[in-house]
Amino acid sequence: MRGKAGLVIGLAIGYVLGTRAGRERYEQIKAQWLKVWNLDPVQEQVGKVKDFAKSQAMALPSTLWDAGVKVVQAAGSKGTPGQKLDAAIKVGKDSQDDVGRAAQTSARAVKDAVDDAIDDATGQGGA
Repeated sequence: MRGKAGLVIGLAIGYVLGTRAGRERYEQIKAQWLKVWNLDPVQEQVGKVKDFAKSQAMALPSTLWDAGVKVVQAAGSKGTPGQKLDAAIKVGKDSQDDVGRAAQTSARAVKDAVDDAIDDATGQGGA
């Protein structure tokens, strides 16, 4: 059902952007969209998605901080300057992977929350 809801939304946006019916029709479509957008159930779902996105976004800075600390520690380790640089580069690459995974996880979780909110708002939840 998520795919169908996305398809309907995509078609509606495509029609609005590609319409040749003129400004008057665009204004009618826009007015209808705003009516739907401002409905309480839709705004309730929007609020849920915003809250969830904020909570997911908070996980990413801590991952970035941890990665930075690891790089600094590796650069300050014992050894020759070349060894320190090699250690910092290796830890940096490992940290890059960690940050990438955290960003993907956050993005996936936010996308799922948006899909769930769309399903709930359109009455398609669980189908």
